[in-house]
Amino acid sequence: MSSNKWIRQIHRWLSIAFTLAVIANIVAMIQQVPATWIGFLALVPLIPLLITGLYLFALPYVSRRSDA
Repeated sequence: MSSNKWIRQIHRWLSIAFTLAVIANIVAMIQQVPATWIGFLALVPLIPLLITGLYLFALPYVSRRSDA
C-alpha cells in the first residue's frame, strides 16, 4: 500500500477518534461533570488530524508542480 493510502487511512481513523472525543466532551458537559481532561481529550487526535489533513490538502498542488 502506498504512503498516500496509509495517510488517508490514518486520517480517517483519527477523524473517528476525534468525533468520539467530542461526543464524550458533550456528554460530560450535559452531565455537568467538571473534568477538564475530557475537554483536552479531543486535542490528542486533533493535532495529527490537522497535520494529515494539511498534507492531503497540499498533495495535489505539490504533484501538479512536479509534473510541470
